[in-house]
Amino acid sequence: MDADQALARPPAQATDADLIVDARSVHAWYGSSHVLHGVDLQIGRGQTVGLLGRNGMGKSTLIRTLLGHVTQRSGRIIVFGQDASSFKPHQVARLGVAYVPEGRGVFPNLSVHENLVMAARAGRNGRHDWPLERVLQTFPRLQERLSNLGGEISGGEQQMLSIGRALMTHPELIVLDEATEGLAPLIVDEIWRVVAEIRASGIATLIVDRDYRRVLRCSDRALVLQKGLVVLQGKAGDIAVSPDLSAYLGV
Repeated sequence: MDADQALARPPAQATDADLIVDARSVHAWYGSSHVLHGVDLQIGRGQTVGLLGRNGMGKSTLIRTLLGHVTQRSGRIIVFGQDASSFKPHQVARLGVAYVPEGRGVFPNLSVHENLVMAARAGRNGRHDWPLERVLQTFPRLQERLSNLGGEISGGEQQMLSIGRALMTHPELIVLDEATEGLAPLIVDEIWRVVAEIRASGIATLIVDRDYRRVLRCSDRALVLQKGLVVLQGKAGDIAVSPDLSAYLGV
């Protein structure tokens, strides 16, 4: 079975009791610029949700708002039943949410090993599903680079390191923002293989990526943003065949 086949599993269904994230009427601003206009987003346990839209439509802003990085915001954001509407990023992370940011966020002056272990902690309810050994089995390249500094390894290896570091927090939800951006095709395939493994392990995932076809193949549900508004949402399979999709994505 290849990575795409592994990604294309039947949609998971979530009830209110199963929701990890329940965001309602989310607005966000950068200064006087009103970027998000009343966005709703729900992510259930074990679900993969794709977030699509052209550049500048608010995808990264939505992620950063949910995670507490954007402070000019309104609306209600519930994470694991707690009102996280005014939480700071470290408080959201402690609830069991891991973030792989666009740009990777690797510490260039720390070794690969130090980058990994500095983030390690038990997950919710003492979960310990992704110890260092499993991360290195998942990313054999990192095993070979443990003593290298984060700034010495390739862009693809840095992306693997960023994902591995997030997994070592044993998250219930992992947020991937443009995880394959600027990478060589072979590395892109490797990243999607890992996304399939993460998904199969039961971790919920929120994915932003320019390869919308692959995002939809791996997602249970998807949302499309245009100018900070949700213009299309539903089961990923339905979104994939929607006649409106190409217009919203500009493809």
